[in-house]
Amino acid sequence: MHFLGIIWNPNETLFNIGFIQIKYYNLLWITAFALGWFIMKRIFTNEKKSVEQLDSLFIYTVLGTMLGARLGHVFFYDWAYYSNHLAEILLPVRESESGSLLFGLINGYEFTGFTGLASHGATLGIIVGTYLYTRKFPEFSMLWIFDRMVIPVAIGCFCVRLGNFFNSEINGKIVDENFIFATKFIRDSDDLHPSKALGITQEKTLNAAYAAIENNPQFSEYLAEIPYRHPAQLYEGICYLFIFILLYFLYWKTDKKNKPGYLFGLFFVLLWSVRFFVEFVKKSQGGFEDTLGILSTGQWLSIPFILIGLFFMFRKTKTA
Repeated sequence: MHFLGIIWNPNETLFNIGFIQIKYYNLLWITAFALGWFIMKRIFTNEKKSVEQLDSLFIYTVLGTMLGARLGHVFFYDWAYYSNHLAEILLPVRESESGSLLFGLINGYEFTGFTGLASHGATLGIIVGTYLYTRKFPEFSMLWIFDRMVIPVAIGCFCVRLGNFFNSEINGKIVDENFIFATKFIRDSDDLHPSKALGITQEKTLNAAYAAIENNPQFSEYLAEIPYRHPAQLYEGICYLFIFILLYFLYWKTDKKNKPGYLFGLFFVLLWSVRFFVEFVKKSQGGFEDTLGILSTGQWLSIPFILIGLFFMFRKTKTA
């Protein structure tokens, strides 16, 4: 790849196990949780906490993250669809017009994995999961956990946005091809719908269809019609990586971790500010922005988290 006019057309599926697709996105989610566990293990060891306590926290966090992210997408961004497809909210399937059989038994559905997850919902899910954890382990306070958990969460956010990039989803707005980071997402369904790609190429699979559009001169006019866009996922992801580095440094090299809520608040301010500003170059993700106007759904949802972060950063508190 090179700067100026990147054509991005990866096969997001690494390999298949029967009907199950293993994608870069799935792998990066697993990587995020694995890195999170190892980072928190080091922190728990440093704080003289047991691995058993960490394992329980890990379970609560994973469940809270996945349920929150899924429900956040459903209710914040796409309730109009899911209100008529309730079975798809918590099942990794999608209604299909191809007449395919799910597991060879149920007609009209296909296995897709969870294709809609929202970071705002994931945040709320982690908060709820942590609250339930502290009910079981009252020796921990929520702020003590949050001040440490935000470190692995930051690197996890980077992994997720990288997964979005491989999936060619959450792309940016249209930009001139001479812009240094201009990227042509061939698999952006708004610019070239899968059904259209199959129709014009007469290929049997989407991967073959997209490859033909990219490489076969016969379809050059369709390739030329696909606009260049901001790689908004990478903008976010790289910023999250720097947030991780900063939080990691502050925890290990300063006494900020001893001020309850400071690292947690700083994480909220930085992460949601990044999200707020990147939204200006990000393609609309839907939701309620048409009703409120001016700002996107993601920006409206980020503002309360930024304010909460400022409160925890600057409130008066005793050093732990």
